[in-house]
Amino acid sequence: MTHLLSDYIPIVGEDVINQLKQLSCPLSGKSIVHINSTRVGGGVAEILENMLMLMKELGLESHWEVIDAGENFFKITKKLHNSLQGWEQELPEDWYQTYLEVNQANAERLKDLLENADMVFIHDPQPLPLIQFFPNRKGKWVWRCHIDLSRPVRSVWKNLKGLISQYDASIFSLLSFAQPLEQPMYIIPPSIDPLSEKNIPLADEELERSRQRFGLKTGVPLLVQVSRFDRFKDPLGVVKAYQLVKKYRPVQLVLAGGGATDDPEAEQVLEELKADSQNDPDIHILDLAPESDRTINALQRLADIVLQKSLKEGFGLTVTEALWKGKPVIGGNVGGIKLQVINYHTGFLVDSPEGAALRIRYLLNEKALAKEMGRKGQKFVKENFLITRHVRDYLTLIAGLIKGGGCRLQLD
Repeated sequence: MTHLLSDYIPIVGEDVINQLKQLSCPLSGKSIVHINSTRVGGGVAEILENMLMLMKELGLESHWEVIDAGENFFKITKKLHNSLQGWEQELPEDWYQTYLEVNQANAERLKDLLENADMVFIHDPQPLPLIQFFPNRKGKWVWRCHIDLSRPVRSVWKNLKGLISQYDASIFSLLSFAQPLEQPMYIIPPSIDPLSEKNIPLADEELERSRQRFGLKTGVPLLVQVSRFDRFKDPLGVVKAYQLVKKYRPVQLVLAGGGATDDPEAEQVLEELKADSQNDPDIHILDLAPESDRTINALQRLADIVLQKSLKEGFGLTVTEALWKGKPVIGGNVGGIKLQVINYHTGFLVDSPEGAALRIRYLLNEKALAKEMGRKGQKFVKENFLITRHVRDYLTLIAGLIKGGGCRLQLD
């Protein structure tokens, strides 16, 4: 057993690791390729980095490539992303042509790798058209949708559905996200890696250094939201909730995040957020670099309550991270957050800044309940949302697609 695999045993148990080894054994040497739009920023990149490392340890020939594109392409795909999540956007007349041309150029660049791979996973809308440039592909292709596709703008969905229909299968994070499609569809929720820098335990001394670094007050309740600066994450709503709580008691807020190379709107949202915060010394807006995992870890561990007040959310790995650290979470009543925040058990679901403020005040007054929610949340993540379960689901899917519908998996 490799060192990496054995490191998970104290967390998930030896039986889980043995099961992964059994599942991966028939797939040893298979070429698995993942394509997405960025290596830094956002949950998809984080998941892929951790997952590929573990799959390589299990003997699979795993590759991760990122499409090469310019700012104009990402402006278009950001509008597509928003439209697929139900927010109608004005697209330029030539958007579809640009969309295809950039993917065609990437198809030529990645031709040998993709044409000969045993399995190809295409993540989200940006590289979706790649499949149509590989009519002679050797392996199976799967479209992995990480966003909330429950109510897409119909005109955009109509354009993209024809591309999705060319895939051998599709994956969604929740059943409610899945649209009617002819190919097989799988439900695989995302996960966190408990051994990553963002999730490992930290010493008290490191937490205190982070508290001092950002000027956070000792003894004043700390609210934290970690997310990209994206309107769907509703950072302005978080500020409003904080302001409502502060009318009744001292409290401080950290909004920590950053942008991503495939998200051109982040800078504008950040400027709006700074303006709305009105130079409040107890609001700390942190534009963090991509390599800030330990900082995020520390901030979440310092928090009394973690917020994720999203308006749309594919899953919300920051919720998973906070629950894993034993923190109660107040989250938007949307998407994948509803899969993790179980009302009155692991946190509270809310639909407005006023609702968030009410629940914040309640938890700050009910410290024993907040602690119990954190305990339940950590257990819930351990049982459902760790990377070992995620890799198991992928291995099972790969085996089923490569071996065919009659594949039988025998696990001792």
